[in-house]
Amino acid sequence: MTDTMPTMSAATLKVPGATLYYEVRGSGPTLLVIPGGPQDAGVFADLAQRLADRYRVVTFDPRGNSRSPFDGAPVELDMMVQADDAAALIRAAGSGPAYVFGTSGGAQIGLALAARHPDLVRAVLAHEPPSMMLMDDPSAALAADKVIYDTYRRDGVDAAMGAFFGMNGLEDGPLEDMPPEMEMSPEDAETFGRVSGNFEYWLAHGMMPLGHYRPDVEALRRGQPPIVVAIGEGSAGQPIEAMGQALARELGIEPVAFPGDHMGFEAAPAEFAAAVHRAFTR
Repeated sequence: MTDTMPTMSAATLKVPGATLYYEVRGSGPTLLVIPGGPQDAGVFADLAQRLADRYRVVTFDPRGNSRSPFDGAPVELDMMVQADDAAALIRAAGSGPAYVFGTSGGAQIGLALAARHPDLVRAVLAHEPPSMMLMDDPSAALAADKVIYDTYRRDGVDAAMGAFFGMNGLEDGPLEDMPPEMEMSPEDAETFGRVSGNFEYWLAHGMMPLGHYRPDVEALRRGQPPIVVAIGEGSAGQPIEAMGQALARELGIEPVAFPGDHMGFEAAPAEFAAAVHRAFTR
């Protein structure tokens, strides 16, 4: 990352049924960053700054999350619509095919984008995709999703998110439990509030479509655009590791080890940014 803070510009893009909020930093080839689950562009502010000296980094709030409202009532997440939204953002960037980094459910969307709009994608870096439907036996993963969804319907958002964090070996990290030296900046606290506000939509309408999507392996095996599967070193032994390995196995490629766990881009942004650039230039 350069000493000069890259300028960030924010804009909106009207797409069928919604309006997308997005942010642009830096210059160079376009790099579209696709958030996972309830996340939004704010989660990637540090990572984007560290890549903006090499890429024109586009981050955004997926439809239904944070600052990207539906035109009407919320609807079930549709993977093909999400892929088309990503394609619209690449076209709006106006600089040709884009590198695509997607994490978690965003990696699934990146894979759908590559299969559906290959001409718009230079390469996809799929970080810890929940590609459970490619596992030899996805029954345990499907059952875990059902437990989380049933917990949400029965006991509400907080109980369901607690179950999700626990099953995936992640820290909940509520703001009130943080020691003073780890208090959030105002910007991070604002992002935390927005993302927390997306939990209910994700639980009710997004978790199942994102996790139960089966990537179009036949299309992706053609090698254009190339796919890189990344698995966090800290995710060893977690269900998400097996899901990423299943995708890599189906594609006939070796997964790449990345710093940290499922949220490595937040915990170690400098190391993570370097790993992203290596993945796209190797």
